[in-house]
Amino acid sequence: MFWYGAHDATRQFQVMTPGKRGFIPALTYDVLTPLYDVAIRLTLPELRFKRRLIAAAGIAAGQRALDVGCGTGTLLLLAAQSHPSADFVGIDPDPNILRRARKKLGGLANVAFNEGSATALPYPAGSFDRVLSSLVFHHLTREEKMIALRQILRVLRPRGELHLADFGAPHTRTMRVLSVFVERIGREHVTENFRGMLPAMLSEAGFQEVGETAHFATIFGTIQLLKGTKT
Repeated sequence: MFWYGAHDATRQFQVMTPGKRGFIPALTYDVLTPLYDVAIRLTLPELRFKRRLIAAAGIAAGQRALDVGCGTGTLLLLAAQSHPSADFVGIDPDPNILRRARKKLGGLANVAFNEGSATALPYPAGSFDRVLSSLVFHHLTREEKMIALRQILRVLRPRGELHLADFGAPHTRTMRVLSVFVERIGREHVTENFRGMLPAMLSEAGFQEVGETAHFATIFGTIQLLKGTKT
């Protein structure tokens, strides 16, 4: 795995099968997991795009939000601190990264964690008002992307929203060059991302009012913030 794949989701989700480890740990190897927060902070405008993602979500008091691929919990920490009257759940398949997230957010009573996969969310239909996801989807194959999107749609309440941050179509010549480089040497599933297919995939999964809320230039390409609504 090309190392840039260590993100807030921190690993590739896969459809889980008994006895099979269905993810790749942060920074590829478990031993490097403690370095994750420093690495991501040094290489991506993490706080800028995550704060923008949270602002776009418009989480209200009393609402319940899920972070799919919560990793070390940075997005959850920012969201829970900004919205102390809302409830948050983080899900991730990596028990090691969840231990770090629980430690980081240990003082926040409005946050809970579950171990599980984006492709098999362990929640009843209509459980959440908002679903957030930060840099998870480029780790998924096209099939897994669609499964995860339909799972997210299922657990959202009517008029609930998905707010997703991930690599998207390049918006400048420099971003195009960087995207080609990353796609050729990386081992991520970025083809759909860099070809600008994510919005259409949200629509195909059943989301309405799909659109971009912001984008950011990074050394790995454009990070695109997307919104989709469940009718």
